[in-house]
Amino acid sequence: MADVGVQKDSGGEPKTVLMTLDGARQDPDAPLLHADDQAALRGDGVFETILVRGGLARKLPAHLERLARSAAILELPAPDLDVWAKAATAAARAWGGAQEGVLRLVLSRGRESVLGSTAYLSVSALPERTRRVRESGVAAVTLERGYSTELAASSPWLPLGAKTLSYAVNMAAVRHAERLGADDVIFVSAEGNVLEGPRSTVVIARGRQLLTPPPEQGILAGTTQRALFQEAERRGLGCAYGPLRPADLIAADGVWMLSSIALAITVHTVNGLALATPTLDEQIKSMVATAI
Repeated sequence: MADVGVQKDSGGEPKTVLMTLDGARQDPDAPLLHADDQAALRGDGVFETILVRGGLARKLPAHLERLARSAAILELPAPDLDVWAKAATAAARAWGGAQEGVLRLVLSRGRESVLGSTAYLSVSALPERTRRVRESGVAAVTLERGYSTELAASSPWLPLGAKTLSYAVNMAAVRHAERLGADDVIFVSAEGNVLEGPRSTVVIARGRQLLTPPPEQGILAGTTQRALFQEAERRGLGCAYGPLRPADLIAADGVWMLSSIALAITVHTVNGLALATPTLDEQIKSMVATAI
């Protein structure tokens, strides 16, 4: 459907795949955005990040569904999901099956001076950090996000629950955690309820039940978390949405941070307190692998 620009490293492996929805081939080393694109000026747009494994974009329909939902929240033009699906499939195929990749779908409001949105896709290599934390897990700190769980209901104009390009706060939180000697962050609300990670959904285990905070609290609905719950229910585990407090993390039989790229990351420390080794750890990781 589309031409795909493929940049390769010295060993011939893909380094970057870049394409646009209009079928034009793009040079990964050449500029793509105009200086007045509102993605760059204001972070005014939405995106999805998808794992490429075996040359396939994993859980693509779920990500496209969320892309459309995010676009609707920001009042962007509705994306043609058939076009996006074909483009994503072509980009993943161009990346190939030799190594995992990170596929990003980006849709912005477009240039400030020209009507029309901007859309493109890229595939790059899995970050080394991701490989590391898959194996070693993370130490997390809780940080107040600065809003109430009631904010989504009281301020419906806010783009809560949309995966927007405005990630400056999220990345500032990660840098702060690193300064504290931790690996990642679990946001909490003004009332002290657990929300989510800057790049992940929080899931805990109580015995053989999995729990996660409800999206109604103004958090992003997790595609990997939803896939895990579907697989867990097939295997006889209980799954539920409900409010959690930081103390619930400490008392849990396991805590994980789920994302499309890192998959299921074990949280072994919260606010400097070492957590017990989760009895369901291998099962959770196996179920996520199956689900995607």
